[in-house]
Amino acid sequence: MEQTSSTETTPLVPKVIGIGGIFFFAEQVETTKAWYSQHLGLKTDDYGAMFSFRNLDKPEEINHLQWSVFPKGSPYFSPSTKEFMINYRVQNIEGLVGQLKASGVTVLDNIETYDYGKFVHILDPEGNKVELWEAVDSVFTETL
Repeated sequence: MEQTSSTETTPLVPKVIGIGGIFFFAEQVETTKAWYSQHLGLKTDDYGAMFSFRNLDKPEEINHLQWSVFPKGSPYFSPSTKEFMINYRVQNIEGLVGQLKASGVTVLDNIETYDYGKFVHILDPEGNKVELWEAVDSVFTETL
């Protein structure tokens, strides 16, 4: 079943709508986070740093981007052997996964649902693991 937004009556087109996160490996996670905090002003926590921004199409909505440092070799990026992973914000994740599977894209797992959104992982043609996130930004906005 295709999703519709609360203000629209037509189904949401399954597609990427932005960047949801940037993740990379570091030899020394805490030292790296401290460097970014000290020199670039990032307010870091156990998960990295969260950036908030307004949605251009819905200016009343606050969206979020997660920046995280993982220990080098973390299995979270597997099966990719790359040193980074990008999280893309998507709409209609179920429809998108259906399209990706029909096109022969490697879908690594099933869609998982949390209070802050739905996630699934795919591989691009270069073997990069890509995280797709249908966000529930209000969960983060309530904590600001």
